[in-house]
Amino acid sequence: MRHTDVNSKPTRILFVCLGNICRSPTAHGVFERMLEQRGLDGHYEIDSAGTAAYHVGKAPDPRTRAAALRRGYSLEHLRARAVQDEDFNHYDFILAMDEANLRDLRVRCPGHYAGHLGLFLAFAQTARVKEVPDPYYTSGEAGFEEVLDLVESASEGLIRYLEQERQA
Repeated sequence: MRHTDVNSKPTRILFVCLGNICRSPTAHGVFERMLEQRGLDGHYEIDSAGTAAYHVGKAPDPRTRAAALRRGYSLEHLRARAVQDEDFNHYDFILAMDEANLRDLRVRCPGHYAGHLGLFLAFAQTARVKEVPDPYYTSGEAGFEEVLDLVESASEGLIRYLEQERQA
């Protein structure tokens, strides 16, 4: 998707994991903050969702919020929601945190979807893994810190990619 006019519609990005309380809200909050820091937030619309409706309406996991806050990202404004069929009509990029959620999204994806459906970490230049691991069942902070490391790397790469496309 190319954006050459400052008045063009924003590029819409949806981050997706299973329950929308750990990985995808982390990506949502980190990406949103990085855009704000660069003065790019007006060019993009960001959201996150889960392929399952386990936690609809709930705030991100407390461990997720604490880890994010230690790095200066607030996730307090986010609430879990489930992916809706309409999301495929609305979002230009739908980025899954792992292969299982990507498979679920592909099953639901209508044939007319013209956006980018793929793995978020495909945009990370330094990641040695393809998937953002789910820290939900881990004990301790290391899993949540790893998620942040991966999300920050992928966010930087995605911003570079999107800005190159927008400037083209």
